Amino acid sequence: MKKHIARRILRLMQWIRSSFYGVLSTGRYSGHPLKIQPVLILGEGIVEFERNVHLGYFPSPFFLSGYIHLESRNKTASITLGEDTHINNNFVAIAEHTAIKIGKRCSIGTNVEILDSDFHGMKVSERSTSKPENAKPVVIGDDVFIGSNVKIMKGAVIGNGAVIANGSIVVGAIPPGVMAAGNPARVLKVIEE
Repeated sequence: MKKHIARRILRLMQWIRSSFYGVLSTGRYSGHPLKIQPVLILGEGIVEFERNVHLGYFPSPFFLSGYIHLESRNKTASITLGEDTHINNNFVAIAEHTAIKIGKRCSIGTNVEILDSDFHGMKVSERSTSKPENAKPVVIGDDVFIGSNVKIMKGAVIGNGAVIANGSIVVGAIPPGVMAAGNPARVLKVIEE
């Protein structure tokens, strides 16, 4: 009985939180993802969900305390999440000027952040300005596994079937079918099929 009541309260709490983030969402999107955790969609660009995308997971950290943040800031920006991709809680993807493309059948851990831009210049006089030339697209192939707490920075390309270890920072190209880890992420080994 106690478990049953707890589940009903949990569902109600997440429904209230999801409704709140839904009201705050002002961005455009296409597709129908399964939203397990609250999702905030912002920006003037587009967020595209292919078939059977899952956003959030229970039970997993940040289920009640976090939310999924998807922002395609400018009209030229886009975020695409491929078919059968599963994204865990507290995920952030911000495409400011270009695109973030996540392939099919990817698994993404908690607290992952993907960015296509520095969002400001390096000089003191340019720190409140974001220029399109300071942004580069991010491309993640099919069947990629990304561990928790990973940061994927502008211009990163991750090949099909790669694994990115927990806590890594990806700043360049990771070949297909390898395991990479570290800051910056480097290839540790080839994944044997």
